[in-house]
Amino acid sequence: MQAWQLRTPAPDLAARYRAGGFWTDDTLASVVASALRACGSLPLRVWSDTRPFDATVGTVHQLAKRVAAGLRARGIGPGDIVAFQLPNWVEAAATFWGIAQTGAVLLPIVHFYGAREVAFIMRQSSARVLITADRFRHCDYVAALDEVRRASPGLELVVVVGETPSGALSFGALTDCAADDAAPVLDPDRPAIVAYTSGTTSAPKGVVHTHRSILAETRQLAAIQAAGELPMLTGAPVGHFIGMLTAFLLPLARRRAIHLTDVWDPGKVLHAMLEGNVTAGSGSTYFLTSLLDHADFGPRHLEHMRTVGLGGAPVPAAVADRADALGISIIRSYGCSEQPSITGSTHDDPPDKRKYSDGSPLPGVEIRLVDDSGREVPRGAPGEILSRGPELFAGYTDPALTAESVDAGGWYATGDIGVLDEHGWLTITDRKKDIIIRGGENISAGEVEELLARMPGVAEVAVVAAPDARLGEHACAFIRPAPGAAAPTLAQIRTELDRQGLSRQKWPEEVREVSEFPRTPSGKIQKFALRDRLRTAAADPARQPPR
Repeated sequence: MQAWQLRTPAPDLAARYRAGGFWTDDTLASVVASALRACGSLPLRVWSDTRPFDATVGTVHQLAKRVAAGLRARGIGPGDIVAFQLPNWVEAAATFWGIAQTGAVLLPIVHFYGAREVAFIMRQSSARVLITADRFRHCDYVAALDEVRRASPGLELVVVVGETPSGALSFGALTDCAADDAAPVLDPDRPAIVAYTSGTTSAPKGVVHTHRSILAETRQLAAIQAAGELPMLTGAPVGHFIGMLTAFLLPLARRRAIHLTDVWDPGKVLHAMLEGNVTAGSGSTYFLTSLLDHADFGPRHLEHMRTVGLGGAPVPAAVADRADALGISIIRSYGCSEQPSITGSTHDDPPDKRKYSDGSPLPGVEIRLVDDSGREVPRGAPGEILSRGPELFAGYTDPALTAESVDAGGWYATGDIGVLDEHGWLTITDRKKDIIIRGGENISAGEVEELLARMPGVAEVAVVAAPDARLGEHACAFIRPAPGAAAPTLAQIRTELDRQGLSRQKWPEEVREVSEFPRTPSGKIQKFALRDRLRTAAADPARQPPR
């Protein structure tokens, strides 16, 4: 049983969320069981070269009930923590829904995390069970088990999909029992899901959501989706918070078919869109641009992606304009694992708002923008975003992190910098850690990135702080060129920024071409990894590029 020190919302906030219908006495177990029964005839398909699957939600529901029965038979129940590390396979769906129906706390782990990360997560969470695979692509999960077991004294049971080593239980053996409809009695204020996220920092954090907060989040997402939208092909890992939501909860809430792919191969995704009559491209901008840039992309695909929702990473205006020119309606949203839906928009909102801002606060959500002293800034001025709402997490598994991030009033300090316009629309401009301090002057990485993203040949750009012996820091632009193009030179970048009227001190002082960026599971660029590269290079003068 977990014993995390979680925060309790103030009574007035809790009463407000209940009165507004954001919080109910439903639990994840009851909602999942009811929705699976209602969606039984809908298709569930896995687009995979290694473990393809094509049947119905009802078929997988029966497998999920056997997962639940197998766990209960081995003493797993409400409050116990059950981890799973699986690719986007049918077994992941059955495992997620099965764990939920036992009342245990779900702990999804991104499928490409290595032994060190998994060991840390298992040790800190005190999970009793790990359900994993034997191997997938370059990941050998079985080889990592010894390290994971040594680090996890509370781990009692390992279940493996595929070739099962000694000391572990096969997935087939776990599910070799009669399904039942046992319904646990649960407290909706208790933890339902803990998701570990490294985000754009290097230290994993365990984010704990209650039944109330995760169900409020599911309703928020369902409310801003386009009514006639085709079923979505989920490529984000289901071990990540966003992938888990869009694959296993949102389709059930919207009574939609479920489609998964275990590898994001743009060419194969484009093929699946036509064959399966599904949409794709929502999520971080990478998922959209990777399709638009592919040689196979054509007019037929546009008919399957008339509406796209972007979030999870900054959305350059150039990407929104490109989509708009193709007839794709873009909506943007803003959130994080701690509060997944803070702001958003709908396809009926004014085009300039849904394309160029990150939306307005969703129902029940409050935001404030403050300066470094905690004072609210006026409209139009940048400030750190503080948020609270019915889908805000209950705290981190590390109580010290909770104390640092959430104040006595229940306001969560996001670490993001944004600007509110006079009508309450929010635009994210930076992360606090992305501010470059050059000779005492703050440079907004986002401002520079927005201009560079419009240059010919630039597919994607990230601007970060590089060490500077004289000025402390200077701006470095990492650029991924478009297919068949070369990254612009430093001289070309400076000429363009001069033409755009950007002050000289904000210009990048070095540029580095990359074939791919280090990314989070949701597709966000990990800027800390880029900064680490620059610090390593700074220690070796021979590796310094010309300035």
